[in-house]
Amino acid sequence: MDEFFKANKEMWEAYVDIHETSEFYDLKGFLEGKQALNPIEIEEIGDVKGKSLLHLQCHFGLDTLSWARLGASVTGVDFSEKAITLANRISKDTGIEGRFIQANIYDIPKVLSEDDQFDIVFTSGGAIVWLPDLEEWAKIIARHLKPGGFFYIREGHPFAYVFDDEPDEPILKVRYPYFQGKEPLRFQTDASYASAEGEKMEEKTAYEWNHSLSKIINALIGVGLRIEYLHEFPYAAWKALPFMIEEEHEKWILPEFKDSIPLSFSIKASKDK
Repeated sequence: MDEFFKANKEMWEAYVDIHETSEFYDLKGFLEGKQALNPIEIEEIGDVKGKSLLHLQCHFGLDTLSWARLGASVTGVDFSEKAITLANRISKDTGIEGRFIQANIYDIPKVLSEDDQFDIVFTSGGAIVWLPDLEEWAKIIARHLKPGGFFYIREGHPFAYVFDDEPDEPILKVRYPYFQGKEPLRFQTDASYASAEGEKMEEKTAYEWNHSLSKIINALIGVGLRIEYLHEFPYAAWKALPFMIEEEHEKWILPEFKDSIPLSFSIKASKDK
C-alpha cells in the first residue's frame, strides 16, 4: 500500500497550488465570509455550536473552518503537508481557530490519543475512494467518537463511479467495477477536477478504490455504530461525468436521467452512550 499512498500523496500535493487559486474552491470568497459547506451537510448535521468536530481528509481546511465559523471546535487531518500548511495559513489570516494535523488517515491513532474524542466525526465528497481499507477507517471513526456522538458522511454515490468518465460520445456506459477487490484502479492525470479549462500540471499516477454502499454501511455497523439514516440523491456536488450540467449551485445532474440515478448519498451513524 505504501506505493499507492505515495503516488496519491504526490498528486494531492500538486493539487494544492491549483486548488488554492481555483474558481471551484473560491478561496477568495471564503476569505470574504462565504460558506464552503454543501447545503445538504449544513441541513443534515444541524447546529454545531459548542460541539467538537474531527474532519477526516480535510484537504486545505475550507470545510473544516466553515464548521468553526458555525461555532464548532474543529480538528482537521490530511496527509498532504502543503494542504495542512495552507489550512494553517488560512486559519491565521481569517482568525478562525482550527487545529490541523498532517497524517495519513490510518496513522491517526499515532497522533491522537484515545482521549481525543469528538462529538462529530465528518467527511465529505471525494474522500473515501482514496482509502483501501474501510474496516480500519471505521475503527478510527469509532475510536474518536464520544459516546452519544455521531459520524456523518456526504459522498459521491459508488454506483455513479461505474460509468465511463472519458466517453467517446455523451452516453452512459459502464466502464469500472461496482464490486471492486483489493487492487485499486490506476489512473494517469495531468489536471485536477478543479482545474480551469486548459490548465495542466505534470502528469501524476493515482490509485482509487470504489466501495459499494453495502461495504460502507457494513464497515460502520461492524464497529458498533448505529445507522440513523441513509439518504440518496439524484445529483452530485461536482461534475462527476463530462455531460452533466449544473442545475443549481453544487447540484449537477444527468439531464437524460434526471431523478433516475443515484449520484450522491449521505449517512449518519451514531455511537451509543
